[in-house]
Amino acid sequence: MPEVWQSDHLNNANGYFGCEATRDARGASKVTGFNTWSFFEVKHLPEDLNKYTWSKLSVSTRWLRSTNQMGILLLDPSQDISTPLVTPDPRKLNDPFWVYSGILQEVARLQEIAVWKIRNHVRNIEKQAEEEEKKKQEEKAKEKEKGNESMSLGKRPEPEYRRLHNIARHAIHVTESLDVAVQNVDHIIRQHEMYIHARRNLYAPLTSQDTPFEDISSRLSFFQSHIESIRHRSISNQKRLQNEIQLKFNEVAQYDAGVTVQISHAARLDSATMKTLSFVTLTFLPPTFISAIFSMSFFNYDRDLGWAVSDKFWIYWVFAIPTTIITGLVWQYWSRIFPGLSSLHVEKEKPKGVPEQGYEKQFSDLPV
Repeated sequence: MPEVWQSDHLNNANGYFGCEATRDARGASKVTGFNTWSFFEVKHLPEDLNKYTWSKLSVSTRWLRSTNQMGILLLDPSQDISTPLVTPDPRKLNDPFWVYSGILQEVARLQEIAVWKIRNHVRNIEKQAEEEEKKKQEEKAKEKEKGNESMSLGKRPEPEYRRLHNIARHAIHVTESLDVAVQNVDHIIRQHEMYIHARRNLYAPLTSQDTPFEDISSRLSFFQSHIESIRHRSISNQKRLQNEIQLKFNEVAQYDAGVTVQISHAARLDSATMKTLSFVTLTFLPPTFISAIFSMSFFNYDRDLGWAVSDKFWIYWVFAIPTTIITGLVWQYWSRIFPGLSSLHVEKEKPKGVPEQGYEKQFSDLPV
């Protein structure tokens, strides 16, 4: 067992691969064996997000050239690892990398399961959103059939943001383990090619009896392609999940914008009501003011003669009617006659020390 495999700094690693040749102590150039060590980990996310598990595959191998014997050590394997992990093939025992065909097959199997578990979570979120949208459209259709096309927004969306982000966090871990697995496979293939090249130079060119080397190389390349395709699916899961999270944010923003529109509509109605009250007040205020300031009393009641109206009553109307008309016209055209005075209050409320362009840009950048 190589000493580096037992070092403390590798305990927290998320994956690695290493190898070295062993040589005869009497001759430094004579290769007597070949050692490898590797580590793969896979994260599994069940329906209960709090019960996620890790599959860990830590392997150390030692190959003896003289007998083509292979020693395999699994350190603390998880229970979901297939047994037997590898099946020896007598035709391939002269290649120290034959064991990695079985190891990578197991890694690909575990990664496939992990990615599809994430995919199931993502698909459930998508289906839930589709059902909610379908229900919303049916409710709108019913309201339209009843002739009720009001601005009702329905219930405010309440997305489970924490759950969505937890799934996204686990999806990131799955993709991370796949990235490391792809890196390890690349390293394994590169080291295998170097081993074949060194063997060809030291011993003899490969013959038809050495085709197992080519078979193992082809098998390693296959698993490289397979694990890479699983990685692309994992990345797709992340993008789909991020798309759903963004959709939830947009739905809440759309609802809040609808509430703002309703508030604005109600404010316009209130403004129209206040304008009507102001007009009524403006109509009766000038005549009332004239009558009060001049103490005009045009009506008199006598028990014998009854009600009597002063013959000067016309004077009241001579002053009241023109005053009311002039006041109404001034009120109507005040902002057009004195446009500077209408914006004076807004100018005074601008913050001190803020340039005019910067002040206007503050509000031009606000989302509509």
